[in-house]
Amino acid sequence: MRPCSVPANLTERLWASVMDSDEETGLDPVIYYAAALLGDDGPFSQHQQGFRARLSQQQMAHAVEEALVQRQTLMVEAGTGVGKTFAYLVAALVREDTVIISTGTRNLQDQLYNKDLPLVQRALGLDVPTALLKGRSNYICPYRLELARSQGQLANMLDEFQHLEHISQWLERTDTGDIAELGGIPEDSALWPQVTSTVENCLGQECPCYSDCFVLAARRRSHEAQIIVINHHVLLADIALKSDHLGELLPPVEAFIIDEAHQLPEAATHFFAQTVSARQLVELSRDILTEQGKDAADMRDLKQLARTLPNAVEQVRKQLGEPYQRTAWAQVMQKPGLVQAIAALEDTLATLIEHLAMAAERGKGLEQCARRAMLQKYYLNLFKQPEQGSVLWVETFARGFNLNLTPLEIAAPFSEYRAHSDAAWIFTSATLSVDGDFSHFSARLGLSDSHCLQLPSPFDYPRNTRLYCPPGMPQPNESGYTQAMLNATLAILEQNPGGSFLLFTSHRALREAAQWLQRHLQRPILVQGQAPRGELLTQFRQHGSAVLLGAQSFWEGVDVRGAALSCVIIDKLPFASPGDPVLEARLQYLREQGANPFVRYQLPQAVINLKQGVGRLIRDVSDRGLLVICDPRLHTKAYGRTFLQSLPAIPQCQDLQTALDFLKQGCSESH
Repeated sequence: MRPCSVPANLTERLWASVMDSDEETGLDPVIYYAAALLGDDGPFSQHQQGFRARLSQQQMAHAVEEALVQRQTLMVEAGTGVGKTFAYLVAALVREDTVIISTGTRNLQDQLYNKDLPLVQRALGLDVPTALLKGRSNYICPYRLELARSQGQLANMLDEFQHLEHISQWLERTDTGDIAELGGIPEDSALWPQVTSTVENCLGQECPCYSDCFVLAARRRSHEAQIIVINHHVLLADIALKSDHLGELLPPVEAFIIDEAHQLPEAATHFFAQTVSARQLVELSRDILTEQGKDAADMRDLKQLARTLPNAVEQVRKQLGEPYQRTAWAQVMQKPGLVQAIAALEDTLATLIEHLAMAAERGKGLEQCARRAMLQKYYLNLFKQPEQGSVLWVETFARGFNLNLTPLEIAAPFSEYRAHSDAAWIFTSATLSVDGDFSHFSARLGLSDSHCLQLPSPFDYPRNTRLYCPPGMPQPNESGYTQAMLNATLAILEQNPGGSFLLFTSHRALREAAQWLQRHLQRPILVQGQAPRGELLTQFRQHGSAVLLGAQSFWEGVDVRGAALSCVIIDKLPFASPGDPVLEARLQYLREQGANPFVRYQLPQAVINLKQGVGRLIRDVSDRGLLVICDPRLHTKAYGRTFLQSLPAIPQCQDLQTALDFLKQGCSESH
């Protein structure tokens, strides 16, 4: 394996920094470049203002490069500030291997591809081919766009009609069809499912717009690239296709780098679930009506049946009860009305399938609708005879529902995929270990053969942070706990010169706190749900001394630097809700295996979640901040030590006044 070309003025210094040839064997040793490139005299010192070499970043770059060379599996926990993105990008770019980099979210994927990757390439003087590949729902489907325009179903919906015209005009300019490039349309717009495709409704090679397909073009570019940036959803889709021998999305590569890897086990659990959803069924009805009107206008019975499907779906939703519930299937199936509604839905699908079978020869679209209807009926039947090692549960929304069959273990399919890939695998995140132990993460993905590397944050936590735990707090399960937490932290919120985050483990507590603080705190208060997350964060940064209340989505992936965020308050240790049906089934599954579910799953998962929340506080070398954890179990339970030992070395304040003095001192020093 040869390293890629590096700038000529660096070559001599890099050669001087590695061992000489092995005279006994006559073989040249492997030359490792990445760590030296991230040194004080490397190219980044000239291309990035304020760049300083970090030993932990160089150690990570070397470990990743070595894993690439040796085709190893490596887990790297890189604390905040290590600079893990540059570390693995440099290691990947200086080798000629084809590498897939997978991120946790599409936003991170866009940032990596559009910002970080070009910056590193410029610094290294390299120009290797790269590609960005997302799931098909991220690309406009020209065929479905034309269907939406021709059907005229949006004539009475002015906003959506205008959005449709906006998309059509943009389509004439775009090279990628990636809807992330298109502004002005809400992410939750009902229009998106009508102008993008799914695996179920894609017409494949028989599509009249096949030659203009943006999904196909993106996949083609990925097969021609050296660095391919995807997200976890695309990776899991490829695993599913290959496991079922149905093809592949991704090209063969020599290495996978999984960023924000702590998200992958849960993402895989949800991805491999089999689901019957109200949304899928309503979209099926709409697509049948569209295709029937286009290719089978004389089949009026089919049209009438398609119109009855949403009614059958609505009856199931009505019988499922209150919205925003997650309940085990066995509990809700006790309702007689639900049994009847499910049976009626099955009958509607069965009759619809019979008519679609006759219509399928009229057009590819109707043929696909027939397959989708059969698949939904098949999934409904699974709820009568569930597979072992899975859990049946239902989730309700304001107008919809999901019936889910979720696997409890995903290590086996993931291990098989990894073994067949014959590639290096690098998993990295700021939160993979529990008190230095990677076994919880590795067990969930079947990574027993992995190398582990833990790199602490280079930030000066002992100097720049303090931890305060309010004394006298009640137990978290006692009534009045949220009120006690607010009483204990109100002075901190009032006197903090900068901004504060309040992170909650439940939306109920968040809503209670928001109502109380709006009456008792004279500061700008921003609450999750009032606006999109990005908009709330922009307002928070602009205020400089606001208070933001957030639940799970604000515990990670949020980066606010400087005094705008100088205090993070966490209401409880983030143990998963004991009433969650998937968690209950997983814990029972572990008991049946003879394992202690608390030690094996609940505790390590809560530790990783807490580390993510704590990671919001210090985002830069000059940041200072106060961490407040209100949960008394941190000091009264034996497992509290596991939490504390898993966090950075943050000194504890013994009283409220000391905590307030630290906050005020931090603000004065920052100015």
